Amino acid sequence: MNHRFAAALLVLVTVFAGVPAPVAAADQTAQCSFPMTVTDATGTEVTISEDPERIVTTNPSAAQTMWEIGAKDEVVGLSQYAAYLDGASEKTNVSGAEGLNVEVVIGLEPDVVLVPNTTYTSEPDRVNQLRSAGLTVVVFESGDSLGAVADKVERVGRITGNCEAGAERADEMRTSVENMERALEDVDQPVGLNAFFGYTSGSGTFISEIMTSAGLRNGAAEANITGWGQVNEELVVEMNPEYIVIPSHAPVPSGPAYNSTTAIQEGNVVVVDANNLQQPAPRAIDASETIMKAVHPEAFERYQELQNQSETTQTETTNTPESTSGEQDATATADEPQSTETSAPGFSAVAAVVALVLTTLVGRRR
Repeated sequence: MNHRFAAALLVLVTVFAGVPAPVAAADQTAQCSFPMTVTDATGTEVTISEDPERIVTTNPSAAQTMWEIGAKDEVVGLSQYAAYLDGASEKTNVSGAEGLNVEVVIGLEPDVVLVPNTTYTSEPDRVNQLRSAGLTVVVFESGDSLGAVADKVERVGRITGNCEAGAERADEMRTSVENMERALEDVDQPVGLNAFFGYTSGSGTFISEIMTSAGLRNGAAEANITGWGQVNEELVVEMNPEYIVIPSHAPVPSGPAYNSTTAIQEGNVVVVDANNLQQPAPRAIDASETIMKAVHPEAFERYQELQNQSETTQTETTNTPESTSGEQDATATADEPQSTETSAPGFSAVAAVVALVLTTLVGRRR
């Protein structure tokens, strides 16, 4: 095992300990008023003087979030790993040969720089250089659940002056999770294993909840693996997963242990777009849907019906005159210190690990 890879994984798993708690409801209009002061994951009070128009995202899930709330036009710089997003080629690449390119970010003169905890943990000096240059930088913690990711989406919307869009997209995510739960009532849930390059996603990871929301039991979590960790052959045999979930850039695991599992013998390998599975951003819901469709096709049909009903209800509510700001208040969150979007809008720990694997072990990028 490459020592750089192992060390990076250890750092990233350690980072994923803190998650901001949900915050109380408050007036949504007040939430989006500027100047706005928030406290970020580093404990720094950050004041955003006015509605940002130029935003830099240092990792891809931050960019994905901005795209998903309809604010991609505000993004002027993004990571090389966000190149998959439509229109990303029109933005400036802020990735350098050895990480974040501080000079390029400063040259873009952004109003706000969104920094995930993985970037800050691996490159704190560079982030501090951005602050020393007078840039407004918000560092985010990581989320360990789809609910935390939805909260992050809402907070990113608020910080960037896109309150309504952020709240709407976050509520769509929450509704999707609820509809999955309803569709899967009384459905037996088989054991699943997320596998990538000899590692897996245990408890305390948003990928674990992507799997369980889709109707799988997370075998790694049940085997007391916390965070992202290695999975050995003995454990694979003992677990005998009925389904194996892999990101699209990872090979199907093989060898005697894996070949003995029900998943491999029955061809139950679910390949999920890595940009959906491994980034704590809105498209994580798409990852759950992919898994659910493969594992529980009948429940997935029920889920689609519930989704259609929810969309119809939302449309009717939106078009009803009585739908006033009072209803919006129920879904808004207060601008407490937790609201500093400390759920990393950027590369998830897993995605960072994969990037390092591809760079150091096989010499190619995602």
